[in-house]
Amino acid sequence: MITSGIILSEVKVPVEPASNVDQQLSFDEVTAPCQPDMQAVDEIIHQRLSSDVALVNQLSHYIVNSGGKRLRPLITLLSAKAFDYQGDMHYLMAAIIEFIHTATLLHDDVVDESNLRRGNETANALFGNAASVLVGDFLYSRAFEMMIDVDDMRVMQILATTTNVIAEGEVMQLMNVHNAETTEEKYLEVIHCKTAKLFEAATQLGAVLCQRDEREVQAMAAYGRYLGTAFQLIDDVMDYSSNSEQMGKNVGDDLAEGKPTLPLIYAIQQGTPEQVALIKSAIEKGGYGKIDEVQAIIEQTGALLHTEKMAQQQAELAIAHLAGLPESESKNILDAIARLSVHRTS
Repeated sequence: MITSGIILSEVKVPVEPASNVDQQLSFDEVTAPCQPDMQAVDEIIHQRLSSDVALVNQLSHYIVNSGGKRLRPLITLLSAKAFDYQGDMHYLMAAIIEFIHTATLLHDDVVDESNLRRGNETANALFGNAASVLVGDFLYSRAFEMMIDVDDMRVMQILATTTNVIAEGEVMQLMNVHNAETTEEKYLEVIHCKTAKLFEAATQLGAVLCQRDEREVQAMAAYGRYLGTAFQLIDDVMDYSSNSEQMGKNVGDDLAEGKPTLPLIYAIQQGTPEQVALIKSAIEKGGYGKIDEVQAIIEQTGALLHTEKMAQQQAELAIAHLAGLPESESKNILDAIARLSVHRTS
């Protein structure tokens, strides 16, 4: 049985702006020192996207260039640099992480029948489901080709396990669709597999590349795992509290797809019998017909506040696992990213 590894006990690390990070700084401003390294990763991404098949080039370049923070490859770089890595293999590993992430996006949008991501039309909306699935497969296989260049069996093992767990998470989420009886525990397990696992691999690989001891490798893995969980929980909050322009996708998409995310699960736990019946019916039927009523119930039951608090707790746990790292700019940025992850609107 897959276990999420998500710990829900309190830790005393308040998620406030770090003393060395201005409260008003944006994500882009906090991560500005990383831009030269990220440009090196982008160069590898564009080199390795090359294919003799025109549609592969067209579609893969579309999805890779469609925006986003490139957070997963960024934390791979920061993890390596936090241990004073001096080589250039971390660029390749960051690109591998981004290829795997992009492949999951292509497959996700087909499964979810999504037509909007990051404010742009999804690849499947433009190119069709078949092309999206097959190019997703191309990106997965290209990522594994690139792993050969790393020439490290530990790296291969981590990434092979990660892609397998992500696939299991996708299937688990599919099994939960339209299931109004999904529990908080089951949902957190889906988050761990589908989202947090790639964050975990991204930061774990930085420590592995630097040949750190197992305690440090696991600390970095835990940082990524908790950061990924916080990130997804805030996504869940935004699905019911933001607007399409802010999120870059349609508000209420999760409900329309029949996905019982944490705000819905908590509202079912706390609502009146009438409210519970309405939410369960909305999950089971899907669509946007009851979105206004469901949003009102979520607000009345404090479901968004509950989800935000859990996200904050996960961010606290992520920060706590940075404690043993040597002081550095990279450590400070990792700390700031965890803090910013629970205050974002897109």
